[in-house]
Amino acid sequence: MADNTLMSTDFHFAGQQSVYRGKVREVYKLENDLLVMVATDRISAFDVVMPRGIPYKGQILNQIATHMMKATEDLVPNWLMATPDPNVAIGKACEPFKVEMVIRGYLSGHAAREYKAGKRMLCGVPMPEGMKENDKFPKPIITPATKADKGDHDEDISREDILRKGIVSNDDYEVLEKYTKALFQRGTEIAAKHGLILVDTKYEFGKTAEGEIVLIDEIHTPDSSRYFYADGYQERQDHGEPQKQLSKEFVRQWLISNNFQGLEGQTVPKMDDAYVASVSERYIELYESILGEPFQKEDIANIHERIGQNVSDYLKSLS
Repeated sequence: MADNTLMSTDFHFAGQQSVYRGKVREVYKLENDLLVMVATDRISAFDVVMPRGIPYKGQILNQIATHMMKATEDLVPNWLMATPDPNVAIGKACEPFKVEMVIRGYLSGHAAREYKAGKRMLCGVPMPEGMKENDKFPKPIITPATKADKGDHDEDISREDILRKGIVSNDDYEVLEKYTKALFQRGTEIAAKHGLILVDTKYEFGKTAEGEIVLIDEIHTPDSSRYFYADGYQERQDHGEPQKQLSKEFVRQWLISNNFQGLEGQTVPKMDDAYVASVSERYIELYESILGEPFQKEDIANIHERIGQNVSDYLKSLS
């Protein structure tokens, strides 16, 4: 099964103009401002792509993201037009903003590591004294990051620096903040229905040729978000126990325990078949918990051919 993962694609769609390969997704730009976004089975952590793919991961991420886009389109316009294949989203080409809008409801992950190191300010936003890891913030905080080019680390940046450097205009940034807060509130409500807590997440936005700001990329997936199980959350906090969580953090923790944090000179630990299978199972658990429905495994025997055929059929239907 592990050999049937989608690690890369090489499609030549009708009207294709260019292709961009990110850490996990591959984006084909077609004429008429169409984008075909393919979610591969690659997995990254600490901004490094792991040497092996995770079966069904691309399908899982794409289906969660497209489901959540549809569940929030009444709040925030998005780029999505169609999902002709479980691994594919097709939509409007946009000019992406060069920032990721990270929003945190709890002191977890990167924020917790910074806090533990003694910092009480993150991206220009103060964090209260006396918190312990995984405590809830009095209200969610927005801690943006600059979007890195391939191979570079994303970096924390304050609202003030974003505006001072002209990365985003003041008017546009106010829209991004408003949308980020609204999406996080909706994501929190959706998670609560399935017994989960949306801990933190990130949103990416772009501007269409008509000048409309829209939500792009993924939303509320385990790659872009951290979830806790709500049941037992407070008891675990009270007893100083780790939270039971649904996110990619378990991969990061495995890497840290194997002396890898993406630093120079460090080597990615070997991912054997058993570990790859266990990660796939965790992603399926994530899907079923986040969406509250069983995961239907697509046939991955000829995944590249399947995607190519489904996308080509959809594009023909447009002409």
